Amino acid sequence: MIPGRGDAASGDTIQAKVERRLGSKAFVVHRLDRETSGVLLFAKNADSHRDLSVQFESREIEKTYLALVFGHPPNSGEVKTPLREFGSGRVAVDLNGKPCATRWKVLKRAGGNSLLEVAPLTGRRHQIRVHLYSIGHPVLGDDLYGKDRPVGGAARLMLHAWKLAFRSKGMPVSIRCEPPPEFKGSS
Repeated sequence: MIPGRGDAASGDTIQAKVERRLGSKAFVVHRLDRETSGVLLFAKNADSHRDLSVQFESREIEKTYLALVFGHPPNSGEVKTPLREFGSGRVAVDLNGKPCATRWKVLKRAGGNSLLEVAPLTGRRHQIRVHLYSIGHPVLGDDLYGKDRPVGGAARLMLHAWKLAFRSKGMPVSIRCEPPPEFKGSS
């Protein structure tokens, strides 16, 4: 179990913790892979949930991640390859898949790795992980996508949902979650 992620088997999920803190129902708006740390977004009521969900579907919400990757990609770039989900839960680049785009820029290079700021322009399952792997720069700690897994021998997936920018009641909102200690040596 990753600290702060909850234990789904016991029913102690992040959603359950948020609901206990609020004293009311919380509506999940933004999900992350279990191994990914960072910002999660919940709505307090059905109207807000619907509004935020529409913003996600219409790609109005800006999502920014940090990824510590193997190797040294160019200073910035964009991957625009379609992705297809398979029954195994894995995802791969496939010309018959759904359109997909991911943008990145290098924040820092250290040793044989790079810290990237990553913006998924679409919202496909495992999108960042698969796109970075497809260009030869898998996310460290990834145990699904990479030649030697976990990639780089990292103890966890080095992917962090860093920032979300959206509108609430017509006003711009930006929320951010600083990365966990494992990222500190790279930032």
